[in-house]
Amino acid sequence: MAEGWLPPALNGGWIYRDRIDASAGGVRVTAFYASRYLHSPPAAWERRLESGEIERNGQRLRQDAVLAAGDRLAWHRPPWREDSVPALPQPLLDDGDLLVLNKPSGLPVLPAGGWLEHTVLSLLERQHAGDPDGLPRPVHRLGRFTSGLLVCARRPDSRAWLSALLHESTGARGDGDGGGAGAAGAGRCRKLYRALTAQLPPHLALTVGDAVRISTPIGRRAHPLLGRLWCAAAPDDPEALPALSTLTLLESRPEGALVEVAIASGRPHQIRIHTAALGVPLLGDPLYLPGGLARGEALPGEGGYHLHAHRLSLPLPQGRELQLEAPLPPPLRGAGDG
Repeated sequence: MAEGWLPPALNGGWIYRDRIDASAGGVRVTAFYASRYLHSPPAAWERRLESGEIERNGQRLRQDAVLAAGDRLAWHRPPWREDSVPALPQPLLDDGDLLVLNKPSGLPVLPAGGWLEHTVLSLLERQHAGDPDGLPRPVHRLGRFTSGLLVCARRPDSRAWLSALLHESTGARGDGDGGGAGAAGAGRCRKLYRALTAQLPPHLALTVGDAVRISTPIGRRAHPLLGRLWCAAAPDDPEALPALSTLTLLESRPEGALVEVAIASGRPHQIRIHTAALGVPLLGDPLYLPGGLARGEALPGEGGYHLHAHRLSLPLPQGRELQLEAPLPPPLRGAGDG
């Protein structure tokens, strides 16, 4: 597909399926949906019932009903309009198994948050339908407004291998530099991002080339629009995920700082949360506040920040190492980038 933009278009709708467990038995359909999908109040679910959009155990419901444990619900969401997004670019690499894209900012990777067909996955499915080598599928996720290296693979064993590498590395367990400066090392992937942050506070006392490690655990916290959202974990959260990033100052600017961030783990929104936890949220990020908590009125899919997956060193099962680089967008180019 040529680079450019996809126009706004209606998608084909979607079916959201849920099975009722014992905790939801005795709850009415509208109350269940209002607690399960926080974007709509009970009155909206009543209208959907009346219009025949909801099934229970294969039968259309026309009015509210009490649910029992084991019931199966299906909400047939009608087609909706998806806004214009950047088109799928030509791959940086396609070796018949691995396919690597320089994902543009604004293009979602997987269906979520109102996006269904204007996503990398759906566009790959259309572009490679009938491909004898198989369908390339993303092995990790980038936020909608994060640009840069996105790795896809056709073979299931390749996807499993790469997914494990990109989510965890040996550095995350404390036996290396955490993906920062230096060689990637055997069996370790090295993930480098570029970003613009808010101005560094004086107490960090960083000069160009200085680095600081961030090890704030990441966990889910209450959020009024989503129920729960990934943030800097609460101190007593037993389910918090360990995470490690290394931030290096590349350039001070009047509006903020150009930084490189190496990550040794692949936690949800890790760089956005870790820079905020350090006290320097990504410049223009509408969601994460200094300290690493989230604004209650914002959602993860909202843009305004600059974050780019720039370089990736990826060890492959056969002992080879793949070195990848996605060209920097203009706002993230430093004086030394030419």
